[in-house]
Amino acid sequence: MNSQIEIHKTYESILNILSEARKYVSCAVNFSMVQAYWNIGKIIVEEEQHGKERADYGKSLIKELSIRLTKEFGRGFSEQSLRNMRQFYNCFSIRSALRSKLGNTA
Repeated sequence: MNSQIEIHKTYESILNILSEARKYVSCAVNFSMVQAYWNIGKIIVEEEQHGKERADYGKSLIKELSIRLTKEFGRGFSEQSLRNMRQFYNCFSIRSALRSKLGNTA
């Protein structure tokens, strides 16, 4: 009976370690994705501002990026998603402002 108690304690210790690690990984992955979306938005904004025919070029840029990224990575890169990433960057164009909004996860 004593060995069962020891096994249970060991199991609980390992369970706690893994649970904490999963929480950390989840936060780290979420923050990495936020950074990725911010960087994608930045690239789109910078690319759109190069030409004189900005509006027309921007529409075709996002459409083409959506097609290519969806083929490569699957869901999550619709034209609307890319416009949202662009808007996200515009709202937080200063990276330090983004970090302050994310608080402890950054």
